[in-house]
Amino acid sequence: MDFISGEIIYIDKPLNWTSFDLVRKLRSKLCRGLNIKKLKVGHAGTLDPLATGVMIICTGKKTKLIETFQYQGKEYVATIKLGATTPSFDLETEVDKTFPTAHITKELVEETLKSFVGRIEQIPPAYSACKVNGERAYNLARNGEEVELKPKVLVIDEIELLDFAKDSIKIRVVCSKGTYIRALARDIGEALQSGGHLTALIRTRIGEVTLDQCMKAEDIDNIIYQ
Repeated sequence: MDFISGEIIYIDKPLNWTSFDLVRKLRSKLCRGLNIKKLKVGHAGTLDPLATGVMIICTGKKTKLIETFQYQGKEYVATIKLGATTPSFDLETEVDKTFPTAHITKELVEETLKSFVGRIEQIPPAYSACKVNGERAYNLARNGEEVELKPKVLVIDEIELLDFAKDSIKIRVVCSKGTYIRALARDIGEALQSGGHLTALIRTRIGEVTLDQCMKAEDIDNIIYQ
């Protein structure tokens, strides 16, 4: 493989790694393996540290294709805990409020999910990389500062209920660029007149690239030295 001229690699991002961690570690391995000092490496679509799944990594001249991949549709499988919220809308922060779930039925969830299909407005999480006056929102939020973000227009193509329990649901989501599944978990919880936060997230597809096409991070050495 010619990483200097440019390659496209599909990797299943490990849990607790940031997207930048994956890029940084891959760049370091490639530079050592190829005995070079610099190499352009980038990714097409950020995943939160607590998410796993499809990451498209581009090297060399292929980094010019990153924007093309970013605008392709994405598919996720998300597990949402109902009846509780967290400031980050996921497990990064502790539960701050609890709500009743006795009224929630499978039929109510299925009907509620339908209201999220199509063109919607979504307010990004305060714990996100969005910028507020030049500062990353997550830095402000982690410092205890109030963060106000404007709603963004996005498209949800499909939502499917995969599993149901009174206090937890698993859903499959096909959506456009810029969709925060954590924020979707928050909004679904509110629409169910309860609360909700994300407990697990897997990106199963970007465009035509699916999870079963991705290598594990520990397999990177094999492609460098082949």
